[in-house]
Parts: sequence; C-alpha cells; structure tokens
Amino acid sequence: MTTRPAVLFVCQKNGGKSQMAAGLMKLEAGDAVTVTSAGTKPGSAVNGLSAEVLADLGVDIAGETPRLLTEADMRQAGHVVVLGSEAVVPALDGVTVEVWETDEPSQRGIEGRERMVLVRDDIHARVRELKSRLLGG
Repeated sequence: MTTRPAVLFVCQKNGGKSQMAAGLMKLEAGDAVTVTSAGTKPGSAVNGLSAEVLADLGVDIAGETPRLLTEADMRQAGHVVVLGSEAVVPALDGVTVEVWETDEPSQRGIEGRERMVLVRDDIHARVRELKSRLLGG
C-alpha cells in the first residue's frame, strides 16, 4: 500500500496565495493528495479577491481561516511549497521545501481583479505541475 502524498502551501499571511494554491490542488488532485496551508504571520481572513477569482473555477475558499505555520505542520506534510519571497520557513531534516517565485502583476501596474486572475493562473499552472510530480503523471 502506498501512502498518499501531502503538501503544505505557505505564504506570509495565509490569506491569499497559499489558500489559492491549496484550493487549486484540491480541485486538481481531489483526495489523491493531502493538502494544507499556513502562514508565517497569518492575517485575520482570506483575501476577498482571492476567494472571488477561485469561485470562478468552482473552488470555495471563503470559509477558510488563516493559521500559523508550525514545525509539526511541516513535518506532517513532508513537502512544503512557499509562495513568494515574503515568507521564510526553517529548513528541517526530512522535509522538502520548494519556493515558488510567483508572478506579481502589481510590479507591472496591474491591480485589482485583473491582478488576482493573473496570480491565480500562475499558481494554477504550478499546482498542475506539482500534482504531476507528486502523483507520477
């Protein structure tokens, strides 16, 4: 019997990018991958625009609550994906950590919903690639 792969998505506030990545992985992989998310300095709520652009794909993250990253979370997942450069996580023996330098449209003057759609689409492409690696195809 093989164990189900797990991934923990992390960003600073756990209100936008990591929540989006978790929702998109659940959409893509269903129950084949255990998915969690956390933040290094969690905010108080999920970003409204993040939830809105995911709802366009049938993914509901509006009821999620940002939570603090713990070493136990990292060890339990075994595979940690850090979205962006703001969040810094410790290196732990036996835990794979990869950093996704995600697209930041605001650096090109793109804001609001248009920005969030571009962020979502960048994360979605990366999630599909990660799902392929985790599930072997």
